[in-house]
Amino acid sequence: MRIIVTGSLAYDYIMNFPGKFSDHILPDKVHMLTVSFLVDSMRRLRGGTAGNVAFNLALLGHKPMVVSAAGQDFGEYRQVTEALGVDWTHTREVSNEFTASCFINTDHANNQIVAFYPGAVVHARHVSLESLGLTKDDWVIISPTDPEAMMRHTQECKKLGVRYIFDPAKQTPRLDRQQILGGIDGCAALVGNDYEFGLMAKTTGLTEQQVIDSAPLTVMTRGELGSRMYVRGQAPLDIPIAKISAVVDPTGAGDAYLAGLALGLAKGLPLPVTGRMAALAAAYAIEHKGCQEHRFTKEAFGARYDENFGPAPELASALR
Repeated sequence: MRIIVTGSLAYDYIMNFPGKFSDHILPDKVHMLTVSFLVDSMRRLRGGTAGNVAFNLALLGHKPMVVSAAGQDFGEYRQVTEALGVDWTHTREVSNEFTASCFINTDHANNQIVAFYPGAVVHARHVSLESLGLTKDDWVIISPTDPEAMMRHTQECKKLGVRYIFDPAKQTPRLDRQQILGGIDGCAALVGNDYEFGLMAKTTGLTEQQVIDSAPLTVMTRGELGSRMYVRGQAPLDIPIAKISAVVDPTGAGDAYLAGLALGLAKGLPLPVTGRMAALAAAYAIEHKGCQEHRFTKEAFGARYDENFGPAPELASALR
């Protein structure tokens, strides 16, 4: 059994400006705006949905394979995550492009100026799943990246008869009706937060409940309210959150949740255990600044699961 992760790879450049942007922007001159902000600090952090999901799967003891595209500056990213067990064999490195980059400048009032450069990520549409020798025992995660890549990988999963999880996440606003319906039709699980399900309903012309009922398993994350699992024809299953020491940065929590969910489904764990494992993986991400800055051992993860939710023999078996 393998888990193949498709989606974006990116570097996040996090900068902090020691003041307020508004103090340096003249409202009557915005038609010819030219400003420069001297920042106090900058950190380059590994990110991108596929990278984040694969990172968390590796911490959970799985060796995921990433199918994506990265740029000439990917070496450090590859080195760190490869050491954890991530397989980059089928990620295309484009020599004349940079890895997708997000430049985030935040002021003291938590206002942000963001610039995003897609870079090599658009080349993911040229990377195929068909040469991987996938079987019905394998799982594929379709997560946000170039829409053409998402649709190609979805179609390939259907052609190959491979189970896949469809999580359009932050790309939901960019996908049209046919792309969303095409991703849902044939998926083993549909994942999103409560806002994204509202967007999917609006774009497709369906009700939110109709969207939920379109997949055999639908998982809706709801922030501090936990998550809810819908199995077609059954009553919804509510999953609680795990206790968090401090909310440091919620960015990347959804990707960590997706990793736990995918591993639980691939291992055939009961849904209550799968959902709680996903919730705990998200808790680790929330407690750290950045999407791939947390660490845990399988033993520590199991012990924390027991503390939060009680013993689950199935989880112990899955983490071996």
